[in-house]
Amino acid sequence: MPKGYWIALVEVKNMDGYRNDYVAGLADVFRKFGGRYLTRGGATETVEGHAKSRVVVIEFPSYDQALACYRSPEYSRLIPHRKANAEADLIVTEGYDGPQP
Repeated sequence: MPKGYWIALVEVKNMDGYRNDYVAGLADVFRKFGGRYLTRGGATETVEGHAKSRVVVIEFPSYDQALACYRSPEYSRLIPHRKANAEADLIVTEGYDGPQP
Protein backbone atom coordinates (compact mmCIF):
# COMPACT_ATOMS: atom_id res chain seq x y z
CA MET A 1 0.00 0.00 0.00
CA PRO A 2 1.42 3.41 -0.94
CA LYS A 3 2.30 5.84 1.81
CA GLY A 4 0.59 9.20 2.20
CA TYR A 5 2.25 12.60 2.34
CA TRP A 6 1.54 16.13 3.41
CA ILE A 7 3.42 18.64 1.29
CA ALA A 8 3.32 22.14 2.74
CA LEU A 9 4.73 25.34 1.29
CA VAL A 10 4.89 27.81 4.17
CA GLU A 11 5.66 31.49 4.58
CA VAL A 12 5.99 32.18 8.31
CA LYS A 13 4.88 35.68 9.35
CA ASN A 14 5.43 35.34 13.11
CA MET A 15 8.07 32.73 13.98
CA ASP A 16 7.46 32.79 17.76
CA GLY A 17 3.73 32.25 17.36
CA TYR A 18 4.28 29.63 14.65
CA ARG A 19 6.67 27.62 16.82
CA ASN A 20 4.92 28.04 20.16
CA ASP A 21 1.26 27.91 19.14
CA TYR A 22 1.33 25.63 16.09
CA VAL A 23 4.47 23.52 15.76
CA ALA A 24 4.61 22.73 19.49
CA GLY A 25 1.27 20.93 19.19
CA LEU A 26 2.14 18.84 16.14
CA ALA A 27 4.26 16.09 17.72
CA ASP A 28 1.38 14.35 19.53
CA VAL A 29 -0.90 14.63 16.48
CA PHE A 30 1.69 13.21 14.08
CA ARG A 31 2.61 10.45 16.52
CA LYS A 32 -1.06 9.38 16.75
CA PHE A 33 -1.32 9.03 12.96
CA GLY A 34 2.19 7.69 12.28
CA GLY A 35 3.47 10.90 10.67
CA ARG A 36 7.16 11.72 10.42
CA TYR A 37 9.05 14.63 8.90
CA LEU A 38 11.01 14.04 5.71
CA THR A 39 11.78 17.73 5.19
CA ARG A 40 11.21 20.53 7.65
CA GLY A 41 12.17 23.93 6.36
CA GLY A 42 15.78 23.24 5.38
CA ALA A 43 17.65 24.79 2.48
CA THR A 44 15.47 25.22 -0.61
CA GLU A 45 16.02 26.62 -4.08
CA THR A 46 13.04 27.18 -6.35
CA VAL A 47 14.36 26.20 -9.77
CA GLU A 48 11.03 26.58 -11.60
CA GLY A 49 7.70 28.16 -10.75
CA HIS A 50 6.80 29.75 -7.43
CA ALA A 51 7.21 28.56 -3.86
CA LYS A 52 7.25 29.84 -0.32
CA SER A 53 10.36 29.99 1.86
CA ARG A 54 9.71 26.74 3.79
CA VAL A 55 8.98 23.30 2.34
CA VAL A 56 7.71 20.67 4.77
CA VAL A 57 7.04 17.05 3.78
CA ILE A 58 5.46 14.67 6.28
CA GLU A 59 5.17 10.94 5.54
CA PHE A 60 2.30 8.78 6.84
CA PRO A 61 1.83 5.00 6.67
CA SER A 62 -0.97 5.49 4.11
CA TYR A 63 -2.95 8.12 2.21
CA ASP A 64 -5.94 7.38 4.45
CA GLN A 65 -3.85 8.07 7.57
CA ALA A 66 -2.59 11.33 6.07
CA LEU A 67 -6.16 12.49 5.41
CA ALA A 68 -7.37 11.25 8.80
CA CYS A 69 -4.65 13.29 10.49
CA TYR A 70 -5.59 16.45 8.61
CA ARG A 71 -9.30 15.95 9.35
CA SER A 72 -8.78 15.01 13.01
CA PRO A 73 -10.11 17.14 15.87
CA GLU A 74 -6.56 17.31 17.24
CA TYR A 75 -5.18 18.91 14.07
CA SER A 76 -8.29 21.05 13.54
CA ARG A 77 -7.53 22.81 16.82
CA LEU A 78 -4.08 23.79 15.49
CA ILE A 79 -5.19 25.19 12.12
CA PRO A 80 -6.22 28.62 13.49
CA HIS A 81 -2.77 28.97 15.08
CA ARG A 82 -1.07 28.16 11.76
CA LYS A 83 -3.27 30.61 9.88
CA ALA A 84 -2.63 33.36 12.44
CA ASN A 85 1.15 33.01 12.10
CA ALA A 86 1.84 31.79 8.55
CA GLU A 87 0.52 31.45 5.03
CA ALA A 88 0.56 27.88 3.77
CA ASP A 89 -0.39 25.74 0.80
CA LEU A 90 -0.98 22.20 2.03
CA ILE A 91 -1.47 19.19 -0.21
CA VAL A 92 -2.25 15.62 0.89
CA THR A 93 -1.09 13.13 -1.73
CA GLU A 94 -0.69 9.42 -2.19
CA GLY A 95 2.78 7.98 -2.71
CA TYR A 96 3.77 5.79 -5.63
CA ASP A 97 4.55 2.09 -5.27
CA GLY A 98 4.76 1.14 -8.95
CA PRO A 99 7.68 0.28 -11.21
CA GLN A 100 10.63 2.64 -11.36
CA PRO A 101 12.82 3.47 -14.34
